[in-house]
Amino acid sequence: MMNNTEQLTKYLLVALLVIVLIILGLGMVLIVTKIKERRYNKAIKEKEDEANPDKDIKTPDKEYTKESIFDFMEFVKIEDNMIIKNKGEFLMVVECQGINYDLMSEMEKVSVEQGFVSFLNTLRMPVQLYIQTRTVNLERSIENYRVKLKDIEEKYNSLKQKYEKMQASGTGKERELEKLKYEVLKQKNLYDYTEDIIKNTERTSLNKNILTKKYYVIVSCYQSEMEAGDFGEDEIRNMAFSELYTRARSVINSLFSCEVVGRILDSEELVDLLYTAYNREEADVFGTDRAIKSGYEDLYSTAPDVLEKKEKLLDKQIEEKAIKVANEAIEKAMSEKEKEIIQKEENIDELVQKLAKSMIKGNEDYIGTKVAEKAIEKLENTGKKTRKKKGEKKDETLEEKPKRGRKTRAK
Repeated sequence: MMNNTEQLTKYLLVALLVIVLIILGLGMVLIVTKIKERRYNKAIKEKEDEANPDKDIKTPDKEYTKESIFDFMEFVKIEDNMIIKNKGEFLMVVECQGINYDLMSEMEKVSVEQGFVSFLNTLRMPVQLYIQTRTVNLERSIENYRVKLKDIEEKYNSLKQKYEKMQASGTGKERELEKLKYEVLKQKNLYDYTEDIIKNTERTSLNKNILTKKYYVIVSCYQSEMEAGDFGEDEIRNMAFSELYTRARSVINSLFSCEVVGRILDSEELVDLLYTAYNREEADVFGTDRAIKSGYEDLYSTAPDVLEKKEKLLDKQIEEKAIKVANEAIEKAMSEKEKEIIQKEENIDELVQKLAKSMIKGNEDYIGTKVAEKAIEKLENTGKKTRKKKGEKKDETLEEKPKRGRKTRAK
């Protein structure tokens, strides 16, 4: 009985093992079949894509308009060194230059900390601190170096040609040749040095890990903070600018106590700040200056700076007032001159008498004293007669004046 049971168990184990092997074989066959089917479908799809390249271009589910983009950015425009937001909010940004705190002495560190504490204590309005990390782009520096290298090369070639001509002709003196040779060698060394700088800068620009940090303090102002009144958009913007400028200057002055130098960003610098914030990776390749040249200048208003506009208006007012004052002064000077001329015309005889007397007295040594006295006496008599005649004429005119008038007709 035991032998039959053991034999049955052995048969069952063998059968089970065979079933497991069959299942594993079927599974392997199925996997191989699936892999071949995927490869076949992939090959067919690639052939269809080559035949119809526009088939798999997906149309966006949502269309992006200019209004939707501005809604995402949460600001309307950049104008007069301000970021103007949707809900009557105006922003002005102060850029701060960092200080090397680790290289300072203990006393300097303490003074910086005390200055920062005083800056925080003097704040009377909300501010935001913003730090932006940027990749250093050395393309502009390399372009400037290349322009300088071209100028140096042109100067070097001209000096070299001049030296070779002078040396070949043998007309130049030995001292002049030595001096010119020194200038050629100096220019050649300068050319090699500039070329090495360009190569090193290009090699450095290949390293994408060169980063710089910029620190900003953002000052805000709301339309609701201003006095209520029926003001237009331009008036509200001017009031906001005045308020923000005052707040930004107070922040700059407070930061100066902790040896941090700050300055207000203008409109183009604000565009660069926001463009870098919204386009982290593209800003390294496609900078703000290139974006503006490509036609994206609608992001901000290209109106002149407010301070420049105010300065121009003041200059114009000063010029107009100066012209007015100059004209009044000229009119007064002309009237005084006319008075002098009229007085001279009225007193011409007396002036002639005085000048004649002075001329006679000046030549008394030549004509004699007696002759001079007689001549002066005759001049005085003549002057009395003329004054008497003038007085009579004046009396006659005074008597005739009341008689003048419109004659009445007899009825």
